[in-house]
Amino acid sequence: MREGWKMSVLSALFAVSFFSCRDDTEIFAPEEETVAPPEEPADIRGFYLLNEGNMGSNKSTLDYYDCETGIYHRNIYAEANPSVPKELGDVGNDIEIYGSKLYAVINCSNKVEVMEAASAKRLGQVDIPNCRYIRFHQGYAYVTSYAGPVELNPNYEQRGYVARVDTATFQVLDRCLVGFQPDELEIVGNKLYVANSGGYMFPNYESTVSVIDLPSFTETKRIEVARNLHRLCADRHGNLWVTSRGDYYTQPSRLYCVDTQSDALVDSLDVAVSNFYLDGDSLYLYSVEWSYISMSNVTTYGIVDVARGEIVSRNFITDGTDRKIKIPYGILVHPYTKEIYVTDAGNYVSPGTLYCFDPNGRQKWSVRTGDIPAHFVLVATPAGASRK
Repeated sequence: MREGWKMSVLSALFAVSFFSCRDDTEIFAPEEETVAPPEEPADIRGFYLLNEGNMGSNKSTLDYYDCETGIYHRNIYAEANPSVPKELGDVGNDIEIYGSKLYAVINCSNKVEVMEAASAKRLGQVDIPNCRYIRFHQGYAYVTSYAGPVELNPNYEQRGYVARVDTATFQVLDRCLVGFQPDELEIVGNKLYVANSGGYMFPNYESTVSVIDLPSFTETKRIEVARNLHRLCADRHGNLWVTSRGDYYTQPSRLYCVDTQSDALVDSLDVAVSNFYLDGDSLYLYSVEWSYISMSNVTTYGIVDVARGEIVSRNFITDGTDRKIKIPYGILVHPYTKEIYVTDAGNYVSPGTLYCFDPNGRQKWSVRTGDIPAHFVLVATPAGASRK
């Protein structure tokens, strides 16, 4: 989340909420705006964009961009579910589609919201405390959970876990303990990898990736990588790319590579990463890196060729638009058009912005979003999704 540990945890504990919860009225009125010419019907119909909303405000919202019409729809969850009193809830942290269902992980509301992928109509929820990220495998959802409360404590005692959920009944069937404050997860074959952050335990961050054997649903190994891990992504060459936030002092954010055959760390790249998106062999990334030494952020963009393990671009935005983006916060690459989508969280408490760039990094259009636009999922025809 925002500026890694610093913004996400401190805002949870100390920020004053400037917006009240909705009782039976909507926080935002549903809106739509034409932002691009209609496209020819293709395998990708559009994408959902989950807006996190500021912690404590119950302002997470869901937007939808329709590629076939060029129309951007804001706050579609409220329109599809007018009787839900608090809309999506407090901090939307992840979103995925599996089969005909859309799953939104709502971190501080301690739930996974389950909807129809085609309409965003509510089907139910899965109750998981301090839930973070979700992936799917053979009829099950796997969700990381911090398990304990939002609490800064270097001696935090509650280990996190991965919950196994039946996607037919929305019931939690089992739990597998991992490290402290587990974040993103990835599935490769019959193994599930989990990035343990220890983000609540400054300065005693975690530094390992847990390996879970899915058939037995047990942790079989911990791979030592780096401090304060966050994101995972598997490529088609058998590599797992892992991001470290660093410690915000002397250890910077970096990108690491784990061989999923040997489950060993094999490489690292001198590039800071807050978030990334893998398209083919091109790993598009950005970073907003906070330093307590300079008391400032440094924002960077880049592309890594995962086949060669090399940084091939230090900025994929070529027209200067990057100077307008205050806090890049989400990223997506269209698998066919190769358009690049980047969100801007701005000041975190006001509506953000979604930018669309052509494959050469030039801005095509931009549109207003909800507060803190963060997480994408592509919608295929019929309803389905690629990795966000």
